[in-house]
Amino acid sequence: MEVTALCIRLLMNVLFLLCDQKVDSVSLRVEPNKLQFFEYDNVTFHCEGTYGWSGWKVAHKVKKDFQCKLTTESYCVIKDIYPEEGGKYWCEDGKGERSDSINITVTGGSVILESPALPVTEGDVVTLRCRNKNTSSDLLTGFYKDGVLISSSSTGEITICRVSKSDEGLYKCKTSDGGESAESRLTVRVFAAPHTETPPCSDDMFFIFRNIIPVVLMAPLLLLLGLLHCGNLRGSCSRCVM
Repeated sequence: MEVTALCIRLLMNVLFLLCDQKVDSVSLRVEPNKLQFFEYDNVTFHCEGTYGWSGWKVAHKVKKDFQCKLTTESYCVIKDIYPEEGGKYWCEDGKGERSDSINITVTGGSVILESPALPVTEGDVVTLRCRNKNTSSDLLTGFYKDGVLISSSSTGEITICRVSKSDEGLYKCKTSDGGESAESRLTVRVFAAPHTETPPCSDDMFFIFRNIIPVVLMAPLLLLLGLLHCGNLRGSCSRCVM
């Protein structure tokens, strides 16, 4: 009976491990990779995750009726975006599972700051660009962090060679013709462990490890449990027969 109980416990552990597999968190990616857009720009949102995009939708905090379901494509395109369509966007499934949100700004003005939409990693090279809708020529540009002027540029851009946590904050730019962008947050992640390159697993291999191997492991346990159970039944019958 102790062996039978052990087998049952092992079987239950395997079942719990199988059932406890969770869908990897889905991330939202914006294309072009920036947080500020001119009015009438086109913006593309991508929901990305290990199990693909089926059943997910892109949601918008301000427009409650906004529905962009990812049914046959892995992306959602907003053409000719308007200022009122700015705000927080995220990926969401029918069960309420959500990705981190991205807060975009859409302006009817003449100047935007192009900064990464997603958090950057400490040590990365980050370039901030100030774009003026009314001119293609470079203007003297001032870059501000948390309201303080940090740099001036004649090319309309600055580069942070090795970004750190201290560079995190709200950035904006002003051009010499009087144009000024909105503020956007630059978020910096810090890795506790050194980053190592690992080859990504294919979807087929992931499916095998997640679904096939647990079933293969369960089969001998079920067989052993059945044999022990039958042995107990025969023992009981032999004891009861007079």
